[in-house]
Amino acid sequence: MTSTALHPVPELPEELRPALTASEALVEADRCLACSGPYSPAPCAVACPAGIDVAGFISQIAAGDPEGAAKTIFAENLLGATCSRVCPVEVLCEGACVLAHGGRKPIAIGALQRYATDRALALGEPPMRSPVPQAIVWRVVVIGAGPAGMACAGELAALGHRVTVFDEHDEPGGLVRYAIAPYREQRDPLPAEAAALERLGVEFRLGTPSTAPEARAAIAEADAVFLGVGLGPDSDVSFPRDELPGVWNSLPFIEALKTGEAPHVGRDVVVIGGGNTAIDVAREALRLGADRVTMIYRRTRAEMPAYSHEIDEADSEGVRFSWLSDPVRFIGEHRLEAVECRLMRLGDPDESGRRRPEPIPGSEFVLQADTAVKAIGQRPRTEVTEWVDGIEFDHGALRIDPATGRTSNPRFFAGGDVANGGSSVVEAVAEGKRAAASIDRWLSCAS
Repeated sequence: MTSTALHPVPELPEELRPALTASEALVEADRCLACSGPYSPAPCAVACPAGIDVAGFISQIAAGDPEGAAKTIFAENLLGATCSRVCPVEVLCEGACVLAHGGRKPIAIGALQRYATDRALALGEPPMRSPVPQAIVWRVVVIGAGPAGMACAGELAALGHRVTVFDEHDEPGGLVRYAIAPYREQRDPLPAEAAALERLGVEFRLGTPSTAPEARAAIAEADAVFLGVGLGPDSDVSFPRDELPGVWNSLPFIEALKTGEAPHVGRDVVVIGGGNTAIDVAREALRLGADRVTMIYRRTRAEMPAYSHEIDEADSEGVRFSWLSDPVRFIGEHRLEAVECRLMRLGDPDESGRRRPEPIPGSEFVLQADTAVKAIGQRPRTEVTEWVDGIEFDHGALRIDPATGRTSNPRFFAGGDVANGGSSVVEAVAEGKRAAASIDRWLSCAS
């Protein structure tokens, strides 16, 4: 991949979920029906992978107690402020809201969660748990400071364990910091959430990959290890002339935005892929000033893996879709000028159960492009098998016991994208929590 010239990131016109004022939060919280009960939890809470008492914290906001609401949120999700910005609430808590099922607008749960958690983090001492004293302090190493690793580390520290987190990046957050579109979350509130975890006792060793001698020595001495390494680089899919300036892989493209510099994308942008990352890239390209952004996907909308509401939002913003299309090659002499594509038709189902796209001979067409971004997926982090004995991957995901997060090596646990193949941030948090509870039980039995 060769990038275009870099320029300061333009100010984004708006966040996807802007912050509520105090009065807006009170009005919105008052709309909640508080439909939970002692024998039937609210549907929104059931739909939350992290297990937050949604109706409970909204009631606290409505009663004028946002700090109490934050305590309720952080009790179940130590990354509650980040999740308030990046969770797919449309298919989780807000999608389960009884108001939505009655044809009314669902409660803005994500915005209310952000209101409460941001207020608490701004105070500098968010109402998180205090560490539980332990007769024996066990040493746990967490590899990866992404959502799963941070959640696991915080939960274990709160349970009284000595936890050290290693990550190759200079800042915590993993995919949230470096691979989620900045119109969802640029950087904040990750530093404040990491600081809160440090107050719980978590030690971060950033800029230290798992291959570093310091990390290897800590892993060897640890009583338990959690692998939250996420997924690897973009899938290695090449097309002729993809070395041309103007052709990007999706992760370097988003990281450029997240770390303070953005490519000059020009007037025409082509995005290759059909997942949520491809949608993020397309919507960011519009925000960077592109006149025309076209997503090419080799199947139809029905097979597209991106969330349906994300596709609708991209469409409403002006993203164009070229269904049943596949790239053939990039065109240009000294830099990208166009993408040659061909039309596809759907044949018999493949191993995934989706109908296999087949090229239609003679159907080639050309899309003008100043920038093209390949967003076709990420490679699994199978290199961990080289330094962890006895673990194995299955269809691109590290094999674990889904109930405990334990790998086939009893000292190693895992969660997040490395184990689920790529899911939401809140799912990673839930898996980190689950593994932390399992590690605590295992260490307690060992004592």
